[in-house]
Amino acid sequence: MSFRQLLLFLFSISSFSFFSIQSRELHIVSQISLPPMPAPEIAAASPSYNGESPKTPAVFNVLSFGAVGDGAADDTQAFKLAWDMACHNDSAVLLVPNGYSFMLQSTIFTGPYLPFVYGNLKIDGTIMPPDGPDSWPRNSSKRQWLVFYRINGMSVQGGGLIDGRGEKWWNLPCKPHKGISGTTQRGPCDSPVAIRFFMSSNLTVKGLQIRNSPQFHFRFDVCHDVHVESLSIKAPAQSPNTDGIHVENTDNFQIYNSVISNGDDCVSIGAGCFNVDIKNVTCGPSHGISIGSLGFHNSRACVSNISVSDSVIKKSDNGLRIKTWQGGSGSVSNVAFHNIHMDAVQNPIIIDQYLY
Repeated sequence: MSFRQLLLFLFSISSFSFFSIQSRELHIVSQISLPPMPAPEIAAASPSYNGESPKTPAVFNVLSFGAVGDGAADDTQAFKLAWDMACHNDSAVLLVPNGYSFMLQSTIFTGPYLPFVYGNLKIDGTIMPPDGPDSWPRNSSKRQWLVFYRINGMSVQGGGLIDGRGEKWWNLPCKPHKGISGTTQRGPCDSPVAIRFFMSSNLTVKGLQIRNSPQFHFRFDVCHDVHVESLSIKAPAQSPNTDGIHVENTDNFQIYNSVISNGDDCVSIGAGCFNVDIKNVTCGPSHGISIGSLGFHNSRACVSNISVSDSVIKKSDNGLRIKTWQGGSGSVSNVAFHNIHMDAVQNPIIIDQYLY
């Protein structure tokens, strides 16, 4: 009598997707204003090895720290206190609750004092800045609104709204707010970026609605390992310099499954960026998806490993664009444009080496 022995081997193969593309494809007294302190290096043991369950995140509701949420009261200090408390917990949710509108002044949320594991800023209500340049405090920067500085391992998500209230900024005399036929005049012209991440890493930004930023909606500077997904970014087609997402000196950056319409680039990729993956983005009306502008004031700029795929660009003056200033130097390499559907786009693919 014969016997069979059945040997079953299960192999799990984890594949790392990277882009080496060929040219043929196409944030008691708040401490928030203090300089950031380096987080102590604490090695967290995995629950699967020490037998402990993951800690349930503590919830810090901004209403519990004095926020009013009527859209008129200044809720900045309440947000700062809630942020400071959350940052002293290694598992925390900072909650911006549904049904309220919170007005915040220009603020810097500085990085954590403990390892912000499971850190989550959950925006379910509405956040807004002061209404226009005349309402902006004189001692506050007019170049940025909410800044997240030296953050490591945090997600910003929720079904709420970030309302930039940008119209009065767009109508400054210095701006061509009436479109390409508009005129500009001398005068103060600084306008704030709505949300800026600076020198941060291991970030997730997901599910938010943001509209009508005075200038860029999101800006990422000197960031590493960022995942952006399911965003809705919207501003009028004639709103000036309202880029959806701007990236500078940043690497390993993903933008997936988002809808962007505005008055400038849906996505703009600046100098020092590499390993940027854009997939399933609907863009337009807009100025398209751009690499650049690069080489301003005769500077050197390099960008590499950029992929844009499975996306739609519509009702835009440009589709996919690489733009550089005359006199600059550097390189743009390993760029792939794949499976892009364009509808009513004046320049589907354009490379401009003499900008303005």
